[in-house]
Amino acid sequence: MNVRRLLALPLLAGLLTGCGIRATEVPTDFGPAPSRVRCSLTEPDVTAQSARAGVPVQVFLQCGSSLVAVDRSVRVADGAADSERRVVVAQGLLDQLAASPSAAEKEAGYTTDVRGGMTVSGPGPKDPDDALRLSVPPGDLTSYALAQLVCTFSDSAAAEGDGSVVLGGPGTEPLRRYECTDEVRSRPGSAEPPSSEVAGG
Repeated sequence: MNVRRLLALPLLAGLLTGCGIRATEVPTDFGPAPSRVRCSLTEPDVTAQSARAGVPVQVFLQCGSSLVAVDRSVRVADGAADSERRVVVAQGLLDQLAASPSAAEKEAGYTTDVRGGMTVSGPGPKDPDDALRLSVPPGDLTSYALAQLVCTFSDSAAAEGDGSVVLGGPGTEPLRRYECTDEVRSRPGSAEPPSSEVAGG
């Protein structure tokens, strides 16, 4: 009987190895396998897709300690002038940033620091043509929210396409040109978007 048991051990070990399971003497419990990789939407987001009926855009949401681009859409009326189109796109992007992430995005770890209720308008009488004015001064936003706005706007039809965007607060608040850099995308909480003064207002 002992001989049979001894002969059965190598056979059992071989079967376990063949199945890709390693024999172990120590009980292990790693918990359930994660259902989704953090910051990665591996499956189509049906909720987000069904809401898309306009110009495809991307917005930057927070995930972990960095900013990650996700797909969205913005409605723009046909035949809108370029200046009007820029403001409509900017407001649409702002609304998307302020909206709560979808269930799939939340599961993957996406969040936003941009709060609802903000509006954006075009340049004032003395502002440069590419200026956008927020209803809240950019300096009053959290570093995360400012980074999300700057990176989203500068990478869209709301800006001139040079990786920067001119932002100011309401009225004659000073204007600044903000840039979205790799450092801002990777560390939005500690690296504020580089900016420089812009004449206007």
